[in-house]
Amino acid sequence: MSNSSSISHFLLLPLADTRQLQLLHFCLFLGISLAALLANGLIISAVACGHHLHTPMFFFLLNLALTDLGCICTTVPKAMHNSLWDTRTISYSGCAAQLFFFVFFISAEYYLLTIMCYDRYVSICKPLHYRTLLGSRACAHMAAAAWASAFLNALLHTANTFSLPLCQGNALGGFFCEIPHILKLSCAHLNFREFGASAFTTSLALGCFVFIVFSYVQIFRAVLRISSEQGQHKAFSTCLPHLAVVSLFISTAAFAYLKPPSISSPSLDLALSVLYSVVPPALNPLIYSLRNQELKASVWTLMTGCLQEH
Repeated sequence: MSNSSSISHFLLLPLADTRQLQLLHFCLFLGISLAALLANGLIISAVACGHHLHTPMFFFLLNLALTDLGCICTTVPKAMHNSLWDTRTISYSGCAAQLFFFVFFISAEYYLLTIMCYDRYVSICKPLHYRTLLGSRACAHMAAAAWASAFLNALLHTANTFSLPLCQGNALGGFFCEIPHILKLSCAHLNFREFGASAFTTSLALGCFVFIVFSYVQIFRAVLRISSEQGQHKAFSTCLPHLAVVSLFISTAAFAYLKPPSISSPSLDLALSVLYSVVPPALNPLIYSLRNQELKASVWTLMTGCLQEH
């Protein structure tokens, strides 16, 4: 029997059993991470450099792109390193840091998606009050609140998770450090502190979800009352990308954490971990840029300008 003080490293779940498949996973992760870095980097640069994009919607989109970059940079590099060098280890402190930053960025993304839903709600349901409710100061305060709440959430869960005694070995069931996999190694029952942290996070997440659903009910009711087909199309074009990103994020994460234990298996858990932690950050820029003409034009201008300089 060992406890957490004697554990110097953890063993992550290997992505594949054979060397050929390990190198294939390395190339796949490399391609996904490069695509995510390029796409999110272009969005950040386009919004920062394009003065006509200095609006609340694009300001929050810039923050969302930062969380996507953070998620990719937290989970993928270590997985690529382990696949390339045929190893499974991650240090105790490295695991704690990875868990903290993953919870931090994933929480910030969820809170920002909720704020972006509020932005769409005010834009369509209360357009006359848009500049009053979503001025530059209000947007900065909401973004700061999202990042600060995510930081406190990550700090709380990381401290609680790594304060538990671990006596079930050091082999984790995921390709990166997640709270459920570390809790499985614990030999102690959840105490009031861990239960309180989980209850607080669940209540906050559920509150955000209810707000998103309620807001979109109001949004669709308002859009359907628009008499012109062009007006409806314009309203839908700004809402559907956000709704698609929210649906992708919530559905994959919810299924990964709430699926019945009877259908759990290492391969399925691995696939779901990749699906909700790696795929959304790579797809979000594509989803937003497909239907937003302003963003596409700014990204294209940025790319052509860079090419002309070289």
